[in-house]
Amino acid sequence: MMPSDNSSQNFKEIPIAQLRPGMYVKSISYQDKGFILKSEGYVLSVAKVMQLKEAGIKKVVIDPLKQKAAEEVDKVMPSISSSPLTKLNKVGRKKVISLEDELKQAQALYGNAKNLQSKILGNVQADKSVDADEVRETTDAMVDSIFRNQDALACLSRLRSKSDYLMEHSLNCSILMAIFAKHLKFERDVIEQLTLGAFLHDIGKVFLPNDILNKPTALSAKEEGIIKTHVALGAKILEDTPQISHIVMTVLREHHERLDGSGYPKALKGDEISKFGRMMAIVDSYDAMISDRCYQDAVHPVNAFKTLIQESATGYDEELVEKFIQCLGVYPVGTLVQLNSGKIGLISELNKAKPTHPIVKVFYNSRLNQAIAIEDIDLSQSKYKDQIDKCIRPEEFNINLLSFFKTAFEH
Repeated sequence: MMPSDNSSQNFKEIPIAQLRPGMYVKSISYQDKGFILKSEGYVLSVAKVMQLKEAGIKKVVIDPLKQKAAEEVDKVMPSISSSPLTKLNKVGRKKVISLEDELKQAQALYGNAKNLQSKILGNVQADKSVDADEVRETTDAMVDSIFRNQDALACLSRLRSKSDYLMEHSLNCSILMAIFAKHLKFERDVIEQLTLGAFLHDIGKVFLPNDILNKPTALSAKEEGIIKTHVALGAKILEDTPQISHIVMTVLREHHERLDGSGYPKALKGDEISKFGRMMAIVDSYDAMISDRCYQDAVHPVNAFKTLIQESATGYDEELVEKFIQCLGVYPVGTLVQLNSGKIGLISELNKAKPTHPIVKVFYNSRLNQAIAIEDIDLSQSKYKDQIDKCIRPEEFNINLLSFFKTAFEH
C-alpha cells in the first residue's frame, strides 16, 4: 500500500490534455493568460476540464495519491446528459413562472444587489476585504431568478440612473452575463462564476478620482492612462480575496482586451483572449452604450448592436456578438418603443420565431400625450396591424418610466 504522503515529491506535472475527471489539482504550472487558481481540489467532470482548457491553462500539477477512481467520480458527479442543468436547459424556452410573479422577487433582489454594490465599494475604500460568500450568495440568487424568468431582471436592468452609473453598470452587466451564459448553455457553476465576475469587474474604479470618472468632456492622454489602471487595481483587490475563482479573475482582467490587440492592460490578441474575456468585452461595451453617462447620452439597443457588429471585425468576437444579439433579441426586453399607431410601451416578451414581432405592453399614447389602458399587444398576431416604429427615450414624452413600469407590470 502506498504511503499517505502529500509532500511535493509525489506531485506530478501533466499537460492539460492529460487531465481527467477524478484527478486532484494542486496548482497551475503553466498558462498563457495569467490566471490564478485560488484553491486546489478535485476535477469532477469533463466539462470542468474543458473549462480549464478554455481559460488558457496549459499544464497543471496533480497529486496522484488523491486521485479518485472512475466509479467514485460517478457517485459525486452525475453524467452531463442526466444533470439537472441539462434538464433545465431543455425546458428553458418555456417560462417557469410568469413575468409578473417573478418581477416582485426580482425587484427586491435588484435593490439588495445595488445596496451590496454600494457596501462593497465602501468597504474597499476603507481598506476592508470583499466578502466573497456574501457577494456570491447575491449573484447566485440573480442566476436563480434568470432561470425562473430572465425577463424580470432584464426589464429592471433597463431602469437606470446616471448618478449611480458605476454601481448599476456592474449590476446590469452581471444580469446580462448570466442571460448570455445561460443562452450559451454553460454549466450552472460556470454561469454563477461569470455572473460574479461581471458583478465585480469594475471594482478597481473605486480608487480612481471622481473628477476623472465623472468628467463630462474628453479625457486627456494622462487621464485615460489613469482610467486604465482600474483593471490592475481590481485584480489586486480580488487576488487577496479568498474563494475567488480563475473565471472571476479572467472576466475582470480581460474585459477591456480586444481581438486586434488594441485593448488593455496587456494588449492581448486573438486566441490570447479567453472566451470568458470575449463575452465580458461584449457585455461591458453594450451596457455602457445603452447607459446615460456624464459625458455621453445612451443609445438605443439596436444602435448598440450595430456598433458591436461594425467593430467585431477588429475588436469583438463576431460569432459571440451574433449569439449575444440572438440572446437579447433585436428589441431587448424592457426597451421602450413607439408603435405605428402612436402607442408607447415596453417590450415584455421576445418572439424567437419572429424577432421583430415581440409582445409589447402599451400604456401611453404619444398622439394624445396621455396614459391609456394597459394592454399586451402581440405583434406577430395578424389582428394587430401595429408594428414597431422606433425605439424612444422616456424624456421624449416626459414619461416617468419607473412609475409606468411598476404600474404596467402590476397590472
